[in-house]
Amino acid sequence: MSYDFGSKIKCTVFGKSHAPEIGVDIEGFPKGITVDFEKIDKMMSRRAPGKNAFSTPRREADKVEITSGVVDGITDGNIIHGVIKNTNTRSTDYSELKYLPRPGHADYTAFVKYNGKNDMRGGGQFSGRLTAPLVFAGALCSQILEQKGIEIYAHISEIAGICDEQISMVNPCDELKNIANKEFPVLSDDKGEEMKTAIENARKKGDSVGGIVECFVMGLPVGLGGALSEGLEGEIAKAIFGIPAVKGVEFGAGFNASRLCGSENNDNFAIKDGKVVTETNNCGGILGGISNGMPLVFRVAFKPTPSISIPQKTVNLETLEEAEITIQGRHDPCVVPRAVPVVEAVCAIVLAGLL
Repeated sequence: MSYDFGSKIKCTVFGKSHAPEIGVDIEGFPKGITVDFEKIDKMMSRRAPGKNAFSTPRREADKVEITSGVVDGITDGNIIHGVIKNTNTRSTDYSELKYLPRPGHADYTAFVKYNGKNDMRGGGQFSGRLTAPLVFAGALCSQILEQKGIEIYAHISEIAGICDEQISMVNPCDELKNIANKEFPVLSDDKGEEMKTAIENARKKGDSVGGIVECFVMGLPVGLGGALSEGLEGEIAKAIFGIPAVKGVEFGAGFNASRLCGSENNDNFAIKDGKVVTETNNCGGILGGISNGMPLVFRVAFKPTPSISIPQKTVNLETLEEAEITIQGRHDPCVVPRAVPVVEAVCAIVLAGLL
């Protein structure tokens, strides 16, 4: 079973959390692109598990083996096949869950859809582990965008109700470009410490917390996207919802726009350095489904990790009796910090294909 992201550049993700390997086939990637493997390794490292107290203790190297599509460091126009070995699985942690679906997880719906043949171990194909090959594909696509002067930066906007510094949607601060070098990707380190404390408090209780990732795209040209079903928001949102644990996406002012008057929400046009710009950016860089040349801004809401060690009520799908479940295994008390590069990667896949 595999899953597709993107259009003109199509990324097909395959594998499962506790399978021998996971990976991605990238079709439509242009030939003649010199691959910067150091940048790929850096982006993969940002998502990798087991690096700190606020992520799962499961350790994986997440080193990508490219078996086709790249020759002597240059893409050759064929399908790029990238494989990542799973080396630190502990499948016995899930041996008691075959008929006990975890609340908040895909266990029950997958059990019904696949007639009880779904792989419960680590969430199977529903696991966040499948975002590793996505980040590899996004790291490649980002290198295409960089050649066109397009940059993508994301940060933790909120965790457990604690918010990072607000960033201008018209002129994003230069500090945003340095966030990728931080272990905890926030602008305000003080707020970051508060977020870490909230994550640690949840972890000690056997619980979890959720949050929001905010993403900025600078340098996007005017005219990308289209009307109705071809809208840029729809293309991005569809791919973003393919990331496990995502529960919402908003662009620009988002839901807050519904609380404004038209005179407050409309972005007045102006001329700056001979170019058409808007004085505000409540539209998030998109009008009528088409990019308008302003920074593309969107936010992604992630739910708390459903696998928690606090006892919860469930049912036994074999006996159809109510039961109690206490989940074992290794899980992120908050997926948001590791989701930041995933959001960047998926955005890069979509934009590279549309360009």
